Amino acid sequence: MANLLRKPLARDGLVHAVTPENAGWRYVGFELHRLASGAVASGLTQDREAILVMVEGRAQVQAAGQDWGVLGDRMDVFEKTAPHCLYIPPAQDWQVTATTDCTLAICCAPAKGGYPARRLGPDGITLTQRGDGSNTRWINNIAMEDADVAESLLITEVFTPAGNWSSYPSHRHDEDDYPRITYLEESYYHRLNPPQGFGIQRVYTDDGTLDETMTVKNHDVVLVPRGHHPCAAPHGYDMYYLNVMAGPLRKWRFVADPDHAWLM
Repeated sequence: MANLLRKPLARDGLVHAVTPENAGWRYVGFELHRLASGAVASGLTQDREAILVMVEGRAQVQAAGQDWGVLGDRMDVFEKTAPHCLYIPPAQDWQVTATTDCTLAICCAPAKGGYPARRLGPDGITLTQRGDGSNTRWINNIAMEDADVAESLLITEVFTPAGNWSSYPSHRHDEDDYPRITYLEESYYHRLNPPQGFGIQRVYTDDGTLDETMTVKNHDVVLVPRGHHPCAAPHGYDMYYLNVMAGPLRKWRFVADPDHAWLM
């Protein structure tokens, strides 16, 4: 069984540390920090680009030789407002000092240094409906391919109402055959509201060599190295997830599960 479901390492501080090495893939890295007011997190991007996402709370941010001031104004992710984010190029230091309790995501992927540090959002990020009926969900696109802001990273937030499905109809992006499909590794950072809830995520391939169905709880991370990856929120519990994707080409092209393609 692949180790696709990652439980929090701790309640506070460094909560997740997904690297290409421990994920068994090549591109996506993901860190999550939960900081009490006054606590500090820092790092170096090395040979990777990073997008810092203020999931919740406020923090003073220094990165790439600049003071970016206090970022963040969403105190609860389920407010569904646009996040404050920061793009950081390779070979740059960053430091975040929490000015309130905060949740901070660091999303990473390989890069050569072709883009400067810059703020992303909240301006320009608009909550948008996708799907209908019990497949309705709401999207905050932070850095998808229509925004020329990164070399490798594709990042979005998704809010799935209670009782609804998401990342559905089932689809995959695990072959490097553009424009038909692109190879993109993907991570899901999950939140539930109320927080004692749970969700379901399945990761499976057409040939059945990978087929896992996981119960996801608040602050869990699911890795999608290949295959289809739908998820669902049960009655009474809204689901949020932060998606990080990266691969050899910064394009999102996918193929639907042929059994369910009629739903597209």
